[in-house]
Amino acid sequence: MNYEGQICRAPMERASFMLPVMVGCTYNRCKFCDLFKHLTYRELPLKQIEEELKRVQSAGGDPGKVFLGDGNAFSLSPDRLQEILEMIHSYFPSCEAVNMDATVTSILSKSQEDLDRLYKAGVRHLYIGIESGLDDVLTFMEKDHGLEEAYEAIRRLKKAGLIYDAHIMTGVAGHGRGRENAEALAEFFNRTQPRHIVNFSLFLHKDVSLYEEIKNGRFVPADELENLQEERRLLELLEEAQEIRYDGLHDFLEIRVRGILPREKEKMLEKLDRAIAEEKGKGIEAWVEGMPVP
Repeated sequence: MNYEGQICRAPMERASFMLPVMVGCTYNRCKFCDLFKHLTYRELPLKQIEEELKRVQSAGGDPGKVFLGDGNAFSLSPDRLQEILEMIHSYFPSCEAVNMDATVTSILSKSQEDLDRLYKAGVRHLYIGIESGLDDVLTFMEKDHGLEEAYEAIRRLKKAGLIYDAHIMTGVAGHGRGRENAEALAEFFNRTQPRHIVNFSLFLHKDVSLYEEIKNGRFVPADELENLQEERRLLELLEEAQEIRYDGLHDFLEIRVRGILPREKEKMLEKLDRAIAEEKGKGIEAWVEGMPVP
C-alpha cells in the first residue's frame, strides 16, 4: 500500500483493512496535533483507490471491515463517499462495515438524507474528536466545534443509525482543571452514549502550536497524576445506558486502562487507584522539567 504520512486510527480498528482515500486533514488547525502539519491536503483519485482494492482482492483479500484514511475521511462529499463505498462492496463482498474519522462540522455539513444514504451504503462507525467537555477549552485548542454543535451532530448521526465513537484527551484543559473537564465530559457522554471512548491523553510535541502557548505561559500542562485523577473521575461518573468500550492510553506512563463499562468499571477504577498511589508526591514542576521533548 502506498501511504503518505503517519497512520493513525483507533485501537478498535486494528483488524480493519485501512484504505487511504485522502492525504492529510481537511481542517489541520488543532493546536495539539502534529499528525498532518507536514502534508498538503488532497483527495486521492478514484482510480488510485480502485487500484488498491484490486491489489488486495487479487491477493485473496475480502475484509469484513474497512477503515477509510486519512484525517476526517467523512469530510468527503456524500457523492464521492458513495462512489468509494460502492467500489468497496464490489471488490469486497464480505464487507459489513466501513468506518472512518469524522468531525462535528463534517457531519453537520451533510443533510439528514445524506446521512441516511451513507448508512444504507455501509458506513457504520464515525470516530469524532470530542477532546474536551468545556467550550472554552475547545475554543482555545481551535477545535472546529462547540458542545451544542456536537450534541446536534450526534443526534443527527444516531437518527440515521450510525454509531458514534468518541476521542478524548485527558490533560487537554491544563493544570488544575482535570476534575472540571472530567465532570463536563461525563455529562456529555451520559447524554450522548457513545459506543467507544478512546482517551489518548495530551501529548506535548515541540512542533505543535500548543508548545508555543506553554512557552509563553498561556497554557500550563497537567502532570500525569492529574491526568490519572481526571481519568478516574470520568470513569466514576459515567452512567452506562448501554455497554461502552473504554481504552485509555498515556504517553509518559506505562499504564493502559481498558475494559467494558459497566461490568468492568470497578476493575478499571482499582487499576487507576494503584497508578495514582504510585504517582502521589510528584509535582508538575518536576514533571515538566524532566518531560521528554520529541
